[in-house]
Amino acid sequence: MDGADIVINLAGRNVNCRYTPANRREILESRTLSTRAVGQAIAQAAKPPALWMNASTATIYRHALDRPMDEATGELGGQETGAPSTWRFSIDVATSWEREFFAVATPGTRKVALRSAMTMSPDRSGIFDTLLNLVRAGLGGKAASGEQFISWIHETDFVRAIDFLIEHQTLAGCINICSPCPLPNQEFMRMLRQAWGTPIGLPATRWMLELGAIFLRTETELILKSRRVVPQRLLDEGFQFNFTEWPSAAEDLVKRWRANHRR
Repeated sequence: MDGADIVINLAGRNVNCRYTPANRREILESRTLSTRAVGQAIAQAAKPPALWMNASTATIYRHALDRPMDEATGELGGQETGAPSTWRFSIDVATSWEREFFAVATPGTRKVALRSAMTMSPDRSGIFDTLLNLVRAGLGGKAASGEQFISWIHETDFVRAIDFLIEHQTLAGCINICSPCPLPNQEFMRMLRQAWGTPIGLPATRWMLELGAIFLRTETELILKSRRVVPQRLLDEGFQFNFTEWPSAAEDLVKRWRANHRR
């Protein structure tokens, strides 16, 4: 870290798993302990980096159907009651992660917590690949009510946002990294089906999702929690997205996914 210009820490165990005690420990510690180690190294550096960006997550906000969650007015998930235990765990991880990030004193280093939504890319085994495989299998209908919002960002805009944050030295603190246009699950999946060219997608009830999550060794939170997050601070600073709307992003990702799988 000593003498580096910029430090970007994205470490953290994949959350696409069952939340067993062992996995919960790995999910939490892989984030908090790595952040602590980076912070200690920066604090001890003779020539600390000018900027430290650390991964965080849009999951830190509450389940939101009623209104968008921005950095200034968004309500954190710790304030809501009645959430399932797996949702509370994810919120605890997110708040512990940011607490660790901001706890260490780094007076010579600007700090940005990247509250990112699901990053959509055509890579194998990524979240887009998983969703597209459902569509290809005829299972890409709405999940439960389909009313829950999906926040997302195209990988191109994720990288461009990182560059933008590097260049705009007045930006610090928590920044939402997501498209300004989250949309309900039902619409999200319908547009993905259109991009693939499949008119039909079988819907899944809540009990079907719970059963499928056990079979796939994952958690339904990734599908059922409504993440209605908007990147207000980026927009206020003039950041312009290449992919604002999901239909154009889905078409681009499907085209590139097909190209990758022809190799």
